[in-house]
Amino acid sequence: MGTVVDDAASVEFHAFFERHYAELSRLAHLLTGEADAADDLAADALLALWHRWDRVRAADHPAAYARGVVANLARTRIRSAVRERRRISLFWSQREEKTENPDIAGVVDVQEALRRLPFRKRACVVLRHAFDLSEKDTALALGVSVGTVKSQTSKGMAELQKILGSQGVPKKVHAAMARGGDSGGTDR
Repeated sequence: MGTVVDDAASVEFHAFFERHYAELSRLAHLLTGEADAADDLAADALLALWHRWDRVRAADHPAAYARGVVANLARTRIRSAVRERRRISLFWSQREEKTENPDIAGVVDVQEALRRLPFRKRACVVLRHAFDLSEKDTALALGVSVGTVKSQTSKGMAELQKILGSQGVPKKVHAAMARGGDSGGTDR
């Protein structure tokens, strides 16, 4: 059961949320260029503000404080994305093989199936089977434990097998990524 002070703070924060959420989301979208991430960043910023609401409400300009939190979260997200792109480009730059007459339909099927996997499973499957990385190297690249790599790869391959309906999924993933890996794709 809340006190009068807690209730007043809650009402005040709710009004602040209603007034500024759309603005903060728009700011996050403009800073990151990612519409999908904008709502998440605005929500994360408002959650952080709620945890420090006594300090925020005492500030001269609470909206400016909120915009600063969004900007910091966006900067962190961008830096993280840049680091991930550098890791990916490092892997792709080491690739030299080229295949003539690739199976475009197979590549599209595998890439679509991979996009349906959650990110961590997809990353483990791709690094293990398309890049032939060891479990240890995959764990280092993703910043997770070897056990996580093992379980996520196993679960990811099982899901791919259900989606693609084939026993030769590892070979298909390797072949499709070797042949058609340059075609890119969207990331969830």
